[in-house]
Amino acid sequence: MRRPVALRLQAALGTLALAAAAGVVLTMPETASAAAGGATGYATQNGGTTGGAGGQTVRATTGTAIHQALCGRADSSTPIVIEVEGTINHGNTSKVSGDSCNTAADKIELKQVSNITIVGVGGGAVFDQLGIHIRESSNIIIQNVTVRNVKKSGSPTSNGGDAIGMESDVRNVWVDHSTLEASGGESEGYDGLFDMKDNTQYVTLSYSVLRNSGRGGLIGSSESDRSNGYVTFHHNLYENIDSRAPLLRGGVAHMYNNHYVSLNKSGINSRAGAKAKVDNNYFEDSKDVLGTFYTDEAGSWQVSGNIFDNVTWSEPGGDNNPAGPDPQSNTTVSIPYSYTLDDASCVPSVVSGTAGANKGLKVSDGSCTPQSPDPTDPTDPDPTDPDPTDPDPTDPDPTDPPSGTNLSIGAGSDGSSKASGTSYGNVRDGDLGTYWSPAGTTGSVSVKWSSARTVAKINIREAAGSEGTVGSYRVLNHDTGAVLASGSGAGVIAFSPVSLEKITFEITGASGTPKVAEFETYAG
Repeated sequence: MRRPVALRLQAALGTLALAAAAGVVLTMPETASAAAGGATGYATQNGGTTGGAGGQTVRATTGTAIHQALCGRADSSTPIVIEVEGTINHGNTSKVSGDSCNTAADKIELKQVSNITIVGVGGGAVFDQLGIHIRESSNIIIQNVTVRNVKKSGSPTSNGGDAIGMESDVRNVWVDHSTLEASGGESEGYDGLFDMKDNTQYVTLSYSVLRNSGRGGLIGSSESDRSNGYVTFHHNLYENIDSRAPLLRGGVAHMYNNHYVSLNKSGINSRAGAKAKVDNNYFEDSKDVLGTFYTDEAGSWQVSGNIFDNVTWSEPGGDNNPAGPDPQSNTTVSIPYSYTLDDASCVPSVVSGTAGANKGLKVSDGSCTPQSPDPTDPTDPDPTDPDPTDPDPTDPDPTDPPSGTNLSIGAGSDGSSKASGTSYGNVRDGDLGTYWSPAGTTGSVSVKWSSARTVAKINIREAAGSEGTVGSYRVLNHDTGAVLASGSGAGVIAFSPVSLEKITFEITGASGTPKVAEFETYAG
């Protein structure tokens, strides 16, 4: 077991220091270097998270300049992209006043504002002993930054000791490709790296590093603070964290494709009625990585595809209810957005190549290989022009990825004879690593509900390695036998909205044995 965080500091931490630059705000003609593809996870819901897209882009090299950029807008919701380069610290961060801002001298204050992107550029952006505070705000993107050594006691102090803290009616925040780190635990003056409380919802933390802290982060400040949730954590590295990876009080959180290394006391702590969906993560050299800890108010979890490598588990009793040594699901969690899972076995390498600041904003597409962002299609001479082959480019394309809630999650399923080792339930579990196959090259699988649902679009997703196997098909209203659609090949299939209790996907031709990983159903 590795030593506790307070005794083991990263020598490389000091190499992140950059020379402080003069405080200047420069108007820039170009847009920010934000990751292609935009927000992921729960940050895509509730209207989505776009930050300062479409607004003015400015460059800031001091904390004061960041505050000046916020205060220089026409109003508190005017979109703005703030490109940050250099070291931001107490010495170069002052309070700035204005009608479109509400700032403070001891932190980067995003209070009562909206439509903001803060992105590190050039040689990097380091917030040194200075936290980022988001309060009563919405539609915020923080990308490609390092926030380190923020203290709540000692000197200097900032942001209650949180690297990034969100509280009081916060909505739609995406933190991406960032590094959040401390140099110890509470006794050394530090608190959480990524905290959410007092009605904070629709947040995603992706491709980020959280390390060397007593507390990774929380969702809910007490057992009664249950108004938070809808948070996604994916492709993050948690390393040398004592506990709270995260602590979840009430609400729903989705953790997938994260690499957890040296969780010294406990990891994902689902309590006070919380629900955690835990998919295809890699837990390594850690203790009690999932469960309900330090309380008798239980939470729950749905687990799938995780790897537990040298993980130890305490005995249950009193205020401790570890999920292991053989974690099993005790709830179901419906996820409203689409996502693609990397296999858990490759998570350490994928996360190593993508997570953290100054990694080139590389991402994963589920192929276990880091991908560089490609903001434009090089084959399209003007990607803003409508498709000339579309007779009415204002009409939605029925083959576009579905939006809204996947109605299959939590439904029932059945079908024709299935191949050995597969399950009908695998097409409605939100896990691309499991699948149903017919006993042969043709067959049918159905999704069903106890009462009628309106369905207008389905998405048939084949398992990795079997793409293109599905040939001809029919989509049937199982209640009436009516054919809703027919064609060839898996993917998105749209038809006129219909109210039904059971819908069937019938494979009538294939080039081999089909493997249907997910049979998603949508109302629109």
